[in-house]
Amino acid sequence: MWRLARAGGAAAAGARGGRLAVAAVSAAPSGGPGGWYEWLAQSAPVHWAEDGLVALQAAAGLPWWAAIVCGAALLRTAVTLPLAAHQSRLLAKLENLQPEIKKLAERLRYEVSVRGKQLGWSEKVARFHFKKNLRRIITELYIRDNCHPFKATLLVWVQIPMWVCVSLALRNCSVGATDSEVQEQFSAGGALWFTDLTAPDSTWILPVSLGLMNLLIVEIFASQKMEVSRFQKLATNFFRVVSVVMIPVAASVPSSMALYWLSSSFMGLSHNLLLRSPTFRRLCCIPRTKSDSDTPYRDIVSALST
Repeated sequence: MWRLARAGGAAAAGARGGRLAVAAVSAAPSGGPGGWYEWLAQSAPVHWAEDGLVALQAAAGLPWWAAIVCGAALLRTAVTLPLAAHQSRLLAKLENLQPEIKKLAERLRYEVSVRGKQLGWSEKVARFHFKKNLRRIITELYIRDNCHPFKATLLVWVQIPMWVCVSLALRNCSVGATDSEVQEQFSAGGALWFTDLTAPDSTWILPVSLGLMNLLIVEIFASQKMEVSRFQKLATNFFRVVSVVMIPVAASVPSSMALYWLSSSFMGLSHNLLLRSPTFRRLCCIPRTKSDSDTPYRDIVSALST
């Protein structure tokens, strides 16, 4: 059960799964009045994201490309990094519970076997009572240590909606749905090869960089030295496909969105690496586990180079 939660945690740290569908929606033309896309694009959270971006750019006095990068870094650091640290604490507690759960399961299996012989239970009935009581015991342990696996998904429920709202806010700004003056600023607010933030990146540098960044995140998680279940293998391959599909999607949206996605992924990668640091984990009060390494970065380089 911990492995399933850890797989979900890895997927969450990156939040790649929700991006494909949302990015496809962002790339599509908005529907007519009353359409679901129009409703979402004009919703209050998206307008709050627009106001926040405009306020950040005005307060910092930065060009729009820098304001977008700083906004992504700020959101990732102020919102998702604390949640990622909380998720790591929960996953560490879950991992440390496994020996106790295994021991209790063995004892319970023996007790059910003895009880079943006394009452003449069939194998099916004995298995039912074993699973029922094991679920109860595990739930009690989760409550005792305050580490229910569902709590580890909090990062996903916060990160994906936030990512969607900011993405749609940037698209509204790029197409002039909010303010034509902001759209004009976007058209001249880029840098280097993407000087026009309202137009897609014709060089494909931003989209390809995004795809490579997401693939790197997936491969770093896949390189963790732990037993891999069939579900984890499927999840890893799914996110690899999503990372590749995101390249043409990012090439079809305004450069402002592609820049935000790339900046967000870069900060996500940086924070994931930071959370591997033994020193930082101690600062975040993350319990040490059997799978923890004293040389995590050396292990990552070694795993990726093989």
